[in-house]
Amino acid sequence: MFEEAESDPSLTDTAAKQLEQRLRTRLLRAQYEHLDKQDRALLILVGGIDGAGKGDTINLLNDWLDPRHIRTMAFPPPTAEDLAYPPTYRFWHHIPPKGEIGIMFGSGYAPLVLEASKKRPDLDLLESMIMTARRYEADLVSNDVQVIKLWFHLSKQAQRDRTKRLLANPSTAWKVGPLDHKVHKHFERLCQGAQRVIEATDADHSPWIIIPAADDNLRNIRTAQAVLHAFEKRTIRVPPLHDPSKLPALTPKRNPLDTVDYKKTIDKNEYETQILDLQNQLAEIVRDAAFKKLALMLVFEGQDAAGKGGAIRRITHALDARQFEIMATSAPKAYELARPYLWRFWRNVPHLGRISIFDRSWYGRVLVERVEKLITPAKYRRAYSEINNFELQLCGSNILVLKFWLTITPDEQLKRFKEREASAFKQFKITDDDWRNRRKRVAYHSAAGDMLKLTHTESAPWFVVPSNDKRHARVTVLKHIIETLEKTLKRQEQSGHENDSKHRKKHGKK
Repeated sequence: MFEEAESDPSLTDTAAKQLEQRLRTRLLRAQYEHLDKQDRALLILVGGIDGAGKGDTINLLNDWLDPRHIRTMAFPPPTAEDLAYPPTYRFWHHIPPKGEIGIMFGSGYAPLVLEASKKRPDLDLLESMIMTARRYEADLVSNDVQVIKLWFHLSKQAQRDRTKRLLANPSTAWKVGPLDHKVHKHFERLCQGAQRVIEATDADHSPWIIIPAADDNLRNIRTAQAVLHAFEKRTIRVPPLHDPSKLPALTPKRNPLDTVDYKKTIDKNEYETQILDLQNQLAEIVRDAAFKKLALMLVFEGQDAAGKGGAIRRITHALDARQFEIMATSAPKAYELARPYLWRFWRNVPHLGRISIFDRSWYGRVLVERVEKLITPAKYRRAYSEINNFELQLCGSNILVLKFWLTITPDEQLKRFKEREASAFKQFKITDDDWRNRRKRVAYHSAAGDMLKLTHTESAPWFVVPSNDKRHARVTVLKHIIETLEKTLKRQEQSGHENDSKHRKKHGKK
């Protein structure tokens, strides 16, 4: 694979200038067509051997194109704070909107290549990193982000010669860093690791393109040609992970909501005693030092007037206002629609020690957007696996995801609607949309059943709460949060003790 890049012929300066002039014209025209259509974003992931001229080439690309519609981002090795989030978290934040171009340096592949280049790589970790990268790119492509990956390569001798040439000139010596010297020392192993990663992550929907970098002219032209080809490629293959034939079947034979017991109640005096005690327990848990190693995401879904707001208020009464955020999810804004669906939710992932509360959430994709036919069946069927993957990444980074479906009977909902209309203090809670949604309750019931069945996972299970009695629902929600937090923190403590024990044994300590 790399041999072909190393033996690529050079171009004369005259031939290169003529070709560059033609490419610049075509590139600029293609960029403006891309901007006008706004049917997708173009994301260029940049990797390669240190000292191969990646920065110079991307700077040139910004010069040839209209830089107002290009976002060039550099991602250095993750900091301790970055490591507190899922691996793809910081990359999701910088996804360009439709019509624009994003260029990402160090976009997650550097750690992967380094692991693959070790004498004894952790094969389980490597496989996990590869699967994360493949899944991330598949989700992007399926949500109208075109992905191409450029690997800049040059031979060991060419890398040494280029480093010497840069060092010889005071105005370019700054481009040579410590990594350039380390790369030369471990060149063969790095190339083998890179080849392993490239072969494992190359795909029709997100291909790797090898850029020969020994000759500056050829490197610039091959990069421009790759970007131009991406602009002109109008059809992008569906990622195998999202092949329509492999998407889940809908409408399970048994709807989990059909067996809910709505008769559960609690006495008012008992409720007032319990709610205060539970709030005190929750306050104590989230203020404990152990909670700083965990983040909490609370997701509330359910029918209109099912009591989501009331349940959330009873939780926040136990919390420090500086420790949590409430996200009331509404219809996406124009700038959110220009990016993948989950983009706006990635932006609200809490840091360790913090709590995010979602009053409605990413599940709108498979509820309101499905029922109201705002998206195609293929999109909402694909969303189940996208959501499960999103939550799996969260849970893998010590972010506890608790999902509540608050449910009431049609008669109870009608009673609450009428009470809201009759109350001067509650009229703002009832809208025409609520009545319209009620008329579609059969469709919503079916959609909710599919959602509960297809997104109930071991890492992020659903907790269905019968809410005809609001007091009982609030107590039930608080109990579940406290019990789950206690179990999770206990597992973390046990895991920490086990890791300490392994560390002591490894180093021969008692």
